[in-house]
Amino acid sequence: MTEQRRHRILMVSDFFYPNFGGVENHIYYLSQCLLKLGHKVVVMTHAYGNRSGVRYMTGGLKVYYIPWKPFLMQNTLPTFYGTLSIIRTILIREKISLIHGHQAFSTLCHEALMHGRTMGYKVVFTDHSLYGFADVGSIHMNKVLQFTLADVTEAICVSHTSKENTVLRSGLPPEKVFVIPNAVDTAMFKPAPQKLGSDEIIIVVISRLVYRKGADLLVEIIPEVCRLYPNVRFIVGGDGPKRVRLEEMREKHSLQDRVDMLGAVPHAKVRSVLISGHIFLNSSLTEAFCIAILEAASCGLLTVSTRVGGVPEVLPDDMVVLAKPDPSDMVQAIEKAIRILPQIDPQAMHLRMKKLYSWHDVAKRTEIVYDRALRCSNQDLLERLSRYLTCGAWAGKLFCFVMIIDFLLWRLLQLWQPDVDIEVVPDIMHFRHGDPPEDFNKDNS
Repeated sequence: MTEQRRHRILMVSDFFYPNFGGVENHIYYLSQCLLKLGHKVVVMTHAYGNRSGVRYMTGGLKVYYIPWKPFLMQNTLPTFYGTLSIIRTILIREKISLIHGHQAFSTLCHEALMHGRTMGYKVVFTDHSLYGFADVGSIHMNKVLQFTLADVTEAICVSHTSKENTVLRSGLPPEKVFVIPNAVDTAMFKPAPQKLGSDEIIIVVISRLVYRKGADLLVEIIPEVCRLYPNVRFIVGGDGPKRVRLEEMREKHSLQDRVDMLGAVPHAKVRSVLISGHIFLNSSLTEAFCIAILEAASCGLLTVSTRVGGVPEVLPDDMVVLAKPDPSDMVQAIEKAIRILPQIDPQAMHLRMKKLYSWHDVAKRTEIVYDRALRCSNQDLLERLSRYLTCGAWAGKLFCFVMIIDFLLWRLLQLWQPDVDIEVVPDIMHFRHGDPPEDFNKDNS
């Protein structure tokens, strides 16, 4: 890959390893595949416990755990300008050419995109969630997203439903929003060597036990299914505030021998839990794109899921049974899944998943978005401020004031510590055995 096409990308989010989830996995796998394509990728996130400073992961992926502690739900405290100095230092030290922020929930993502645009960098944002329009929390988050995306270079969504949601919430032109789905590591999520017997049907649930993931639906679904099918057993993996309700349900209906509560399941052990079951149950009330469904299908499980958000886009019709987020409808869907279970071939399903979803394909499509972003023309401060003025009569003026202050602070930082005084770190290239050495900084002219 030529130097002209090679990108230097800074991935930013509050959500990353050692925490596990859809966003964390997306950033990790995308970064690894971009590294294999010849790009330089650096991740920036907040400190996790005593994990602070610079760490290296598989493939030479460099991670900055900046000394900011999580404030709420793994998010750092919003400071607007508190992270400007450290973000500027990382951008200069690593010679970054493009910033890629992930997740609308992430405070660090919003601040990095804001500072990046102030300093003239191209920025890309990936939205991993769906939001409503009526409740107070969604109204607030939508306004924050409108502020961040008013000056974003390009945006990515993980499903077409997510794209519609993001365009409506942020006012972004649809032509600036691309749809690139998540993927699954099919080498990690393989079916059991032998197909499970059908004497006992095991339904697996692996999810955070919170309201948004439909834990309250499970409380009503599980007893009814157990009543209808004496040979059905449930395995529930995950933790959260709604776990107490599930424990109470198990006690009330005397289902201790038919509902196993595993608690939090480390990501490395998810496959071992999945391959012990026949059906995977997803009861989410909102979902932009459910990676857990991909992992289950890759392990050869038939999926039963609520028909919400981008879930209908994830799997072909013969690999999933969809239902309304209603207990009676979900029970009927499980009954249908039990009837068609003998027709399911786990190995064939796994092979189909290998063809349908690949992180390398996601990385190549993301690379096209990066190329497009870097071809966009640069804009001065006045041109950028005109975009913020369109965000509302009062909000637009407030956003302009925030960006003017950010610009002035950046100029002060340049005077206090010029760019030339910040040491640039050497690039470390990692090669497979037998590959010729290559200097990442070489001049191709």
